[in-house]
Amino acid sequence: MSAAGHILRGGNKVEKVVTGNYAVSWGTRLSRVQVIAAYPITPQTSIIELLANFCAGGELDARFIKVESEHSAMAACIGASAAGARAFTATSGQGLLLMHELLHWAAGARLPIVMGTVNRAVGPAWSVWTEQNDTLSQRDTGWLQYYCEANQEVLDTVIQAYKVAERVLLPVMVILDAFVLSHTSEAVDIPDQDKVDSFLPPYRPELKLDINAPRAFGAMMTPEHYMEMRYKMQKAMEEAVSVVQQVDEEFGEVFGRRYGLVEPYRLEGAEVAVVTSGTITSTSREVIDELREQGVKVGLLKVRLFRPFPATAVRQALAGVPKVAVIDRNISFGHGGIFAQEVKSALYNPSTTLRRGSGQGSGHRVDGAHRPPIFGFIAGLGGRDVTPEPIKEVINTTLANDAPLEEILWIGVKK
Repeated sequence: MSAAGHILRGGNKVEKVVTGNYAVSWGTRLSRVQVIAAYPITPQTSIIELLANFCAGGELDARFIKVESEHSAMAACIGASAAGARAFTATSGQGLLLMHELLHWAAGARLPIVMGTVNRAVGPAWSVWTEQNDTLSQRDTGWLQYYCEANQEVLDTVIQAYKVAERVLLPVMVILDAFVLSHTSEAVDIPDQDKVDSFLPPYRPELKLDINAPRAFGAMMTPEHYMEMRYKMQKAMEEAVSVVQQVDEEFGEVFGRRYGLVEPYRLEGAEVAVVTSGTITSTSREVIDELREQGVKVGLLKVRLFRPFPATAVRQALAGVPKVAVIDRNISFGHGGIFAQEVKSALYNPSTTLRRGSGQGSGHRVDGAHRPPIFGFIAGLGGRDVTPEPIKEVINTTLANDAPLEEILWIGVKK
């Protein structure tokens, strides 16, 4: 198989058998990125290797900047994006942590950079396998975050991410699991370049670095103005929920594939809803099909967009489900699973919760709020496989108990 993938043809359709990393590269190429800056780190390195080959072979007209660290890679992307170029980088694990300072800068400067981010467990101990703590530790930097399940979704999401980023003027991470996706090959439809060009026109920012029209960027801001800047960032992040939905629908009209903010699966009549992200979703879907055939009433909710968190979509999807089990491939030390925290916030804190002084008790709900017990499970840290058996354990534990026996329920841990 060539570096770019083995080509399959069926009618007018062109598919390539590619890894998840190569799917990121193809999405970047199809988006006609103009500047690429990155530093190698396992397991993302092959993303940049293929992009370097595209540039060297004249298949992608982009400036490829070789840098000495991930911090410098993000700095180069910030400069390129501020000058009006469509910019891209990629990283994993410790490399993402090294970028931390400049992640804040990219978001605060309202620069629509897209970054392919391959989840890698954070050291020590050293690990190159998948875990979400690297990206979730950056959830408050002002970047949008998509968590992808399959290679086709990875490629499509990169293209969507640029359109979203350039509408809301915030940077985006397109996130995939190390090795389970990054180095695993699947058949992927490669969209027609002309269709992508129509869907994603060239980036034309209103304000940019221009030697013919000098402006100051990133200057000191006094307390009289700083808070308003942050307010506008928050409003842009809130707006991003609807923009992500709109762009996904537009993409579906052109290319025939949609992913949504969340994806409900067999939730009709479910007694338990399993909430997942990333590749754990695929295994969970198989388990749910098997259990449904046995008469077990269980369904699935895949969370694709994590930041901004699509709280309304989650509430709608889980409405009426008696119990919710969230599988987290991460942990916020001292608290628990991070997706579980967000699901609890979405279900327990809707915009209007209690009518005070109603005479019907402090727990009277005026919004029809649904607050089921939420079971938070931790699984798959450091790349440990999450096979069907642990997922069945999650479901059986949730079915057997009215409420969680512990705040954090560990699956497969050797205590």
